[in-house]
Amino acid sequence: MEKDLIIHKINDFLIDEFEVDGDELKPDANLKNTLELDSLDFVDLVVSVESNFDVKLVADDFVSIITLKDFYDFIDNKLN
Repeated sequence: MEKDLIIHKINDFLIDEFEVDGDELKPDANLKNTLELDSLDFVDLVVSVESNFDVKLVADDFVSIITLKDFYDFIDNKLN
């Protein structure tokens, strides 16, 4: 899957499911702060990623993800 498509799909479900303002979705944005995630939201995020990209994730996958760019890169690496 092309990286631009991955970014587009991620941004779409962040906007739709987490009600994030699209203007806040910049690669250097802090994932937790931008999405205002709590522990239950992380579960929802994992479910969203798994359903949108058909990949299996575990909590430890998110340890090194700080920014949206990290998140995009992580999904890109999982898929490719």
